[in-house]
Amino acid sequence: MMPDLFRDDVLTLETPRLFLRWPTVEDVAQLARLAGDRVISDMTGIIPHPYSQDMAARYVGDARQWNSEGSKLKLAIVERREPENLIGMIGLRLTEPGEASLGYWLGKPHWGKGYATEAAQGLVDMAFMFTRLDRLVASVRVVNPASRRVLERCGFQPTGSDFLSLPAWNGAVPVETYRLTRNLWRSLKGWRTPVPSRSAPMAALG
Repeated sequence: MMPDLFRDDVLTLETPRLFLRWPTVEDVAQLARLAGDRVISDMTGIIPHPYSQDMAARYVGDARQWNSEGSKLKLAIVERREPENLIGMIGLRLTEPGEASLGYWLGKPHWGKGYATEAAQGLVDMAFMFTRLDRLVASVRVVNPASRRVLERCGFQPTGSDFLSLPAWNGAVPVETYRLTRNLWRSLKGWRTPVPSRSAPMAALG
């Protein structure tokens, strides 16, 4: 069960350039547009393609219910300068006692700016600071080096490879698995790749 702090819809996590907040009905159109890109379906394995506005509306309703129940945490990623404009999603899913799985995606127009790393670092910090989780895990497709770099910048360590079968993939595909323990997070927090400052040139952010 997620802590009460996560189960309140006023929750907003601030990072240098982003807000992470509960998704709302106002996000539906943008969610459908960004998640409807085939490449997002291919990389996540969870989002079907094509992805309609009705699907996005159901997802927002489900996400808000999961958040309020405390079984999962699903947050919209938005830029601080445009807090109503969803650019992606990030979340945690409880998998077993003491463990949660981290997942995230960004709309293609927002790739290459360091936003995924910034959002992931913020959520990882919040998870270890406000829950009793011992570890976070994640899986990425072997054809997705950008997502691997995000995890590595957050301190995740590779734990091997596996095959996962998820709805959008029409069969099992190879993935690489990662883990970040609380103790490792604590020891690496001052070392890991810093998030970009708000004054940094956008073209230089990686």
